[in-house]
Amino acid sequence: MVVSGGLVAAQSAPDGENGRYSMTPIAEGVLRLDTRTGTVSTCTKNDAGWACYAVPDERTALDAEIGRLQAEVERLKGQLAAGPTVSGKIDEALPKSDQLKKAEPKAAEGERKIEIPLPSDQDVDRVMSFLEKAWRRLIDMANRVQKDVSGKI
Repeated sequence: MVVSGGLVAAQSAPDGENGRYSMTPIAEGVLRLDTRTGTVSTCTKNDAGWACYAVPDERTALDAEIGRLQAEVERLKGQLAAGPTVSGKIDEALPKSDQLKKAEPKAAEGERKIEIPLPSDQDVDRVMSFLEKAWRRLIDMANRVQKDVSGKI
């Protein structure tokens, strides 16, 4: 009995000792916390006296937005249920020149053939010219290195 009575007294102590509000000084005045509801207010002194204004509560705004979105989801579900049902089957035949349908690869004697265009003579000449220049530069570089090494020995 004594222990449980002590717990009840400890739980009700903040209301009895400090009252309903907890005050904290800030630069503009006082920050007031309602210990019963959790509402936070800023209190400032002006010509008419002290005025307290509730600080916007983000949680309240979030709860309101969640409620709005839930109502919208329910409304859209109702519209979807009331609207015509859509099936994947089409009653009309697709046109023969359907862009979505891929052309079947041509098969000769049961095997698939892939045709790759060969490079033109001009392309081959450009590659050969590049390779010749690269080879000559490599040989020139090797000769320079050999001269540098033989000169230092």
